[in-house]
Amino acid sequence: MSISIEQVKELRNETGISVMECKKALEETNGDKEKALILLKKRSGEIAAKKSGRELGAGVVSAYTHTTGTVGAMITLSCETDFVSKNEEFVALAHDIAMQVTAMNPEFANADAIPTDEIEKVKETFAPEVEGKPEELKEQILKGKIDSYFSDRILATQSFVKNPDITIGAMLSEATQKFGERIEVTSMVRLEV
Repeated sequence: MSISIEQVKELRNETGISVMECKKALEETNGDKEKALILLKKRSGEIAAKKSGRELGAGVVSAYTHTTGTVGAMITLSCETDFVSKNEEFVALAHDIAMQVTAMNPEFANADAIPTDEIEKVKETFAPEVEGKPEELKEQILKGKIDSYFSDRILATQSFVKNPDITIGAMLSEATQKFGERIEVTSMVRLEV
């Protein structure tokens, strides 16, 4: 099937992802825009994983204060280059994430930020609950309980307050694909009166 320039433009305008990536996704899905969107979202996670080792040398600090003036947050959204850090969409993403931190009060930016001793304490607490379960399932059940316990406390796994259909981690993965650079929340602080 031949993919028209209009189809590629429409997908690019909707996602902000490169023309070549949009064209490839449309070709692989025989021009089905909905399937192409799904494919691009799947790839965003893969692309983010590939870029995870890259050095973060630029970024932006963004702050958000709730209208009551009693709660606010400040975050550092890091990227690889000044070119991306000055992009309006990147700055808007940082502002949205600062608003998320203000509203949802996460304790950790991602799962890697959780101290090992805290994970061990939670593991010890839930261990009695998996007693008597089949050996081959114990570790899997325990992992599920631990992940569930921390999910609301981790920024990356929280649903975005403006669109609950997407997590902050998925937003960062999509931004990594869109900008072609590793993007990560490297620090955050929330203040409340």
